[in-house]
Amino acid sequence: MVMGSIPQQVDVAVIGGGVGGYVAAIRAAQLGKSVALVEKNKLGGHCLNYACIPSKTLIHISDIFYSAQHSQKFGISGSVSLDAKKMLEWRMAVSKKLEEGVSFLCKSNQIDVFKGEATFLDSNRLQLTDGITLEFRKAIIATGSEPAALKGFEFGGNVLDYKQALMLDNIPQSMVIVGAGYVSVEVATLYAKLGTKVTILARSGVLSKFDRDAVNLVTKRMQDLGVNIIAGVTPVSRDGNSIKLSDGQQVSAELIVVATGLSPYTLGLGLENTKVSLDERGFVTVDNRLQTNDANILAVGDVVGEPMLAHKAIRQGVVAGEVAAGQNSSYDNTVVPAVIFSDPEIAIAGTVEESDEIRVTKFPLSALGRAVALDSTNGFVKIAYEEDGLVRGVEIVSPDANSMIAEAALAIEMGANIEDMADTIHPHPTYSEGIQEAAEAALGRGIHFFYAKPKV
Repeated sequence: MVMGSIPQQVDVAVIGGGVGGYVAAIRAAQLGKSVALVEKNKLGGHCLNYACIPSKTLIHISDIFYSAQHSQKFGISGSVSLDAKKMLEWRMAVSKKLEEGVSFLCKSNQIDVFKGEATFLDSNRLQLTDGITLEFRKAIIATGSEPAALKGFEFGGNVLDYKQALMLDNIPQSMVIVGAGYVSVEVATLYAKLGTKVTILARSGVLSKFDRDAVNLVTKRMQDLGVNIIAGVTPVSRDGNSIKLSDGQQVSAELIVVATGLSPYTLGLGLENTKVSLDERGFVTVDNRLQTNDANILAVGDVVGEPMLAHKAIRQGVVAGEVAAGQNSSYDNTVVPAVIFSDPEIAIAGTVEESDEIRVTKFPLSALGRAVALDSTNGFVKIAYEEDGLVRGVEIVSPDANSMIAEAALAIEMGANIEDMADTIHPHPTYSEGIQEAAEAALGRGIHFFYAKPKV
């Protein structure tokens, strides 16, 4: 599909129409450049169509369904049922609406969209699959990533990647998830709430890279939901629905979901015809201006490596669009917040690891009015700060953590100190008060939770 005329020459060519790519294209177009965007599948990429938005859509539905079944303590009773086909229809409709929105934005910004793939012929030309040779002054690689394959568990049949697991029109009776990162936790939790018997195979524990205080709460909640977590194992072989584990155990399930990570998508780009370099893991190497080793080519998003998060790609897309348009911009953000849409949610900005230089303050949700009223006291707010009060990190384990973490990211970016957070009035009754309360505690003036003074 092509919108507008078909240019043979453009100022900026963007390969990949995901969140990093279309944002880069729009920003360059806003700055007066002629822009072509090449996308082989759907505008919006994985985030809008297969990952971020679909998973959060289904998580929301699973939360509603589960709450409706477990609200007797609030005086709510009765039976509910779930139509999996309608659930999928809603999930697909959400993605379609957002994809159409991106298409409208591209058209409104006079961006020419080419449906197909692009291969570099050299540092100034792309060969498109529809036969067009596109000449450019600057190109931006935004091809993203793809689910990493696991030997012996190749995708197909009853072995799914995370994208396929979010496109089911039925609720499976049982599911084994290989991997224990944030994708696995989100998929496991949503299907457990829908009634699926879920088993997670964790090589080194659930969410091994995250703070244990937070992970312990989420792990306990998953177990309460019936999720079976087998830690310290790896899958050795598969025979149909049955998996043999490294410790000799056998597990079986209707579906097997492999969620062991992501690999950068560079296949078929023809990077060997340019000066673009890859690191030892296959990611495109860039500097703080998102510039590759080829003066005419930039790259953004998952294809340049961790953190492989959509909001990082969006910010990099803005910077790359500006750099490609000749502006003196750079990707110099101090922090990239991260959110796991588990139960409860985990959100983190910066680091909350205590050390000789870093102090940590913590406030439990059990002392927060909003949390008590909504029976959601399973969580806390933790703030890490230097001796002079400079905030270095914030971790929130709570409902609405996804929204509250933006305050923390802004505080860190602006160089705020613990007193700034304590003296900022937070609305009552909200979960955000936990941030203020944790900051107050750091200053020795906590009000709604008793902190015993250390013995001398």
